[in-house]
Amino acid sequence: MTGLVVRSRAFSDDLKQAAIAVEDATWSNLGYLNYTQSHRKYYDRILDEFADLQLCLVNVEDERCLALANCVPIPCRQDLDQLPDEGWDWLVEMGATRRGERPNILGALAVTVPAPERGKGYAARMIQAVHEQCDRLKLDAVIVPVRPTVKCEYPYVAMDDYIGWRDTEGRIFDPWLRTHISQGARVVKPCDRSMVVEEHIAFWETWAGRQFEGSGQYLVDGALAPVSIDLERQVGRYEEPNVWVAYAS
Repeated sequence: MTGLVVRSRAFSDDLKQAAIAVEDATWSNLGYLNYTQSHRKYYDRILDEFADLQLCLVNVEDERCLALANCVPIPCRQDLDQLPDEGWDWLVEMGATRRGERPNILGALAVTVPAPERGKGYAARMIQAVHEQCDRLKLDAVIVPVRPTVKCEYPYVAMDDYIGWRDTEGRIFDPWLRTHISQGARVVKPCDRSMVVEEHIAFWETWAGRQFEGSGQYLVDGALAPVSIDLERQVGRYEEPNVWVAYAS
């Protein structure tokens, strides 16, 4: 990729602001995910504390930020086959509250590629950049709570069933999971409570663009599973399922 270089947000304040703009624009339609407890309490702290691990793919000719990868180092002494169902939220909390314990795992929180830049190999390049950071820090492995890109089209399908689907060529069905596998990852297991958002019904009615007539399961644009609405409690709870994948260092 001639003319492209990976830099961290620590490179300059201008790059940090460009990265924030890319992230905000790309994920704006899924803004409800910013309301998990871990996101609200710890995410900004991680971006600042580990600025050298917030990676940006930059076009050196015009200094445009083309893609991002956000990472956090964590201590994880358990077998990677036993990673928790809490997924992304757990990874963020572990990174922010490790209390001085030496990290041995690099967690990738997100790879962000704006729509106009997709299909150019940038996502694979950012996965490679994450590996390079893992090697630089001499950590044991990379783990990722992957958000499958096509799962939103099948919100009522259990993630355990979804990851068993195959395309006509016998490959794993989801293209983002397929990209990780092509880069050397193995699918570990679903993490069914990767991102949990519990908010007042009015919050969810805003995102759904409708009122809820009764308690039950309702769809919100882009969600990977339905939101559970409880009219009596006036609360809606969304438990986003992701998929743990792991790369050996």
